[in-house]
Amino acid sequence: MTALPYRANVGAVLFNAAGLVLVARRADLPNAEGAPGGWQLPQGGIDENEDPAVAVFRELEEEVGTAKATLLAEHPRWLTYDLPPELLGRALGGRYRGQRQKWFALRFTGVDAEIRLDLDPHPEFDAWRWARLAELPSMAVAFKRAIYQDLAVEFARFAA
Repeated sequence: MTALPYRANVGAVLFNAAGLVLVARRADLPNAEGAPGGWQLPQGGIDENEDPAVAVFRELEEEVGTAKATLLAEHPRWLTYDLPPELLGRALGGRYRGQRQKWFALRFTGVDAEIRLDLDPHPEFDAWRWARLAELPSMAVAFKRAIYQDLAVEFARFAA
């Protein structure tokens, strides 16, 4: 496992004006309504030589159909997670042991109707909602839970 590299990734903690966070349901887990991992934050890969602060807006637009947001904060550290053994060689194209992520807190500046999961020909998500930041760790799959706990502490100042 340690011979495989981490995939460079960015993540968006998108807050609305009320201090709630956008979470989206993975399209490949439509029946996982309350199960950990069924709902997650927008995130995605960083292109070669791409600035993470640019990548987060690109990924936000690709995954939720809009990049109408302003930057509130950048997490001071890169956060990593390892895939569990049963996903190694399958998830992330089988080429990575997990992900090395740079997370950003963003303020949504649009209106809810501008969040469009159907704009991508292969949408990652099939539903979305606003949630409390403190709920994030309970939504995460076990191998991502520590990251969501860290985000809930680091970005608490932006939450309702």
